[in-house]
Amino acid sequence: MLHRTVARWTLGLAALLAVQAPAAVYAAEPSAYAEVDPFIGTGPDGHTFPGAVVPFGMVQLSPDTLIADFKHSYAHAAGYRFGDPTIQGFSHTHFSGAGHSDLGDVLVMPIAGDVQLDPGEADKPGSGYRSRYSHTSEVAEPGYYAVTLSDYGVRAELSATPHVGLHRYGFPADKPAHLLIDLRQSIYNYPGKVLWSRLRIRSDGTVTGFRETRGWAPARQLYFAMRFSEAPIGHELYDKEDEPVRYNPFKGPGDSPADTQAIVGRGLIGVLDFGLLKSPLVAKVALSSVSEEGAIANLDAEAKGFDFDGVRASAKAAWTDALASAQFEAPSGMRKTLYTSLYHALMAPSVAEDVDGRYRGPDNEVHRAEGFTFVSSFSLWDTYRAEQPLMTLIQPNRRTSDVVNSLIASREESPFGILPIWQYQGQETWCMIGYHAVPEIADAIVKGVPGFDRGRAMAAMTASATYAPYGHLGVYMQRGYVPTDLDGEGVSKTVEYAFDDWTIAAAAKTLGDSATAKTFNARAGYWRNVFDSKTGFVRPKLADGTFREPFDPAMAGIQSGFTEGNAWQYSQYEPQDIGGLIQAMGGDAKLVSKLDLTFDQTVDPKNYSNVEDMAGLIGQYVHGNEPSHHMAYLYDYAGQPWRTQARLKQIVDSQYRPAPDGLVGNDDLGQMSAWMIFTALGFYPVAPASNEYVIGRPFVERAALRLPNGKTFTVVTDGLSDAHPYVGRVTLNGRPLTRSFIRHEEIMAGGELRFVMQAEPNERWATGAGERPFSMSGYGR
Repeated sequence: MLHRTVARWTLGLAALLAVQAPAAVYAAEPSAYAEVDPFIGTGPDGHTFPGAVVPFGMVQLSPDTLIADFKHSYAHAAGYRFGDPTIQGFSHTHFSGAGHSDLGDVLVMPIAGDVQLDPGEADKPGSGYRSRYSHTSEVAEPGYYAVTLSDYGVRAELSATPHVGLHRYGFPADKPAHLLIDLRQSIYNYPGKVLWSRLRIRSDGTVTGFRETRGWAPARQLYFAMRFSEAPIGHELYDKEDEPVRYNPFKGPGDSPADTQAIVGRGLIGVLDFGLLKSPLVAKVALSSVSEEGAIANLDAEAKGFDFDGVRASAKAAWTDALASAQFEAPSGMRKTLYTSLYHALMAPSVAEDVDGRYRGPDNEVHRAEGFTFVSSFSLWDTYRAEQPLMTLIQPNRRTSDVVNSLIASREESPFGILPIWQYQGQETWCMIGYHAVPEIADAIVKGVPGFDRGRAMAAMTASATYAPYGHLGVYMQRGYVPTDLDGEGVSKTVEYAFDDWTIAAAAKTLGDSATAKTFNARAGYWRNVFDSKTGFVRPKLADGTFREPFDPAMAGIQSGFTEGNAWQYSQYEPQDIGGLIQAMGGDAKLVSKLDLTFDQTVDPKNYSNVEDMAGLIGQYVHGNEPSHHMAYLYDYAGQPWRTQARLKQIVDSQYRPAPDGLVGNDDLGQMSAWMIFTALGFYPVAPASNEYVIGRPFVERAALRLPNGKTFTVVTDGLSDAHPYVGRVTLNGRPLTRSFIRHEEIMAGGELRFVMQAEPNERWATGAGERPFSMSGYGR
């Protein structure tokens, strides 16, 4: 049990700080914490939130400006949107940068004076219990948020531990203070979303409750416990449901013990009255997916008293330690962008277990994690590309092993026996395509990450890749592609399955399993079955083996054959075999021409108006969505790395800036941010599990990765400026590097990667045989 105690995050802030291994060895640059701006991405499309959270914390406590209906749900996926004029309240769960709306659990609103029970309308200041606010009164730092609610004259402050949200409210001395708890509200509201809920006032003053919601996940349970620095002098409990109760799964013996006052229903509101207060009120709210008792235990473990400033200081220390994993020296705007990107990358997957290790799994049963911390919020279609590879690089021994163990446990507890697709709080949503937990696990195997069972990992990957009912996998295995007349996303599924299959082969090869490697290497070539050499595109193919006619490579949306994209993006999605793609297209020049045409087209954004997440267009390149993220690096495979350098400059200049609108697309739980971090360092993991990073160009004067093995890998750039956008030469540990990739083991060994920049392209660097990045076909090597 000693190992378990040391490894567990959930024993409170002391444990959180103790397990930050890199932080124990390295001190963050003093200004790193101050450089983070949580407002970046809270504007139109980033979908980030500015509230209080510790690294990977279960509680992500933040203001909600609009708890939206369907019409507004996408734009308000994080609950907060920078341009909104009012705040509805402060809820305890959020996604950072998701493209789908949910969470917003246990909304609390401080009210001075008269209480209204209706939340009002966001665009009608003065309506309901919401309040106006000004951005000039807002403060957002890692682990801390504050704002003045101008309609009430209340100063609101938020901070957090892994399982507990701390609120501090300064009320006017001449108006009675109230806290409103609204269990009706969720980010993305609709009738019937709350299946059942309960609110209890216990005899010791603790407020507990739960709710079960039918949202993105079909039946998610969340429990909470609250305590206050001042005892309420009264309370009112309401059920404001408009519809009659149709079922009551939790009502029964033991539901309302004699020493509590409780209400159950689907439209619950509680109002706690505190009278006139002479000092700020502190409220602490703990969460649990297991039970109310679990929430109380979390509260007792992490927030015994009401020391708001102490919790805030601990949260700051946790973030200072976490941000110490990288050090950036760059122009001020880029520096702020990079530290904020690192901040966003360190939020998810989040802790999803109680302090005793219990959690609710995909089967909706309670389990206990032994020897690891169970985490959830897996946006796998996005994060396998760069977010998790970043964690594998800077946090392999603890964070990555927790991710892999949680994925394996979820597969073993799943009613379907497969790995998560898009999971949060242990519950599956079935959102997006592919089986992209596989590359995250495979990458960890290939890179030698310790702390998980390789046999169980391989069993989980192969089971997920052979589960015929999922996503027409049975047809894919039989025919070698997914016909579009059977599945409107068939082309995307075919090429994404093929990449996932290749990562299984890479992991099997690492473990000496040649039979499995052979099987999945063959499947990794199935992308060729939807590639049309006549047009140079992957395109919809029918069950009879013919390509669908007519063909428009710009077609996107329902029944297009593609997932949040079109043939322009997906035709270059063969990360495991770009060399094979070059050969199929007819040579290097063909790929270069296709990439140039992709970036340089004139495209009307209205063509994508029916497809979510299609933002940040540069021609047909869509940086706001993940299928494009590797494309600028593909010039390296064709022996023209200077074109990669120019495209990266074009992307970074147009898609990132240190402002609320500084993310052109959803951050997707850290993926957009991780792309920026890797790109700024000068390399990118085009094919996770290849153990190679493709070299681009740096955007930092100097950066240092503080590696968990005690070593430091440094990137230095000579001559960085807008006037010098091209790489002239590269050295690794003082020796010329003539290839356009760097190996994982070279980074982990520590040392220095140095770039010398110049005004004109160097058309002789990294162009020859043996100098190009990995491809399973061997092309260019």
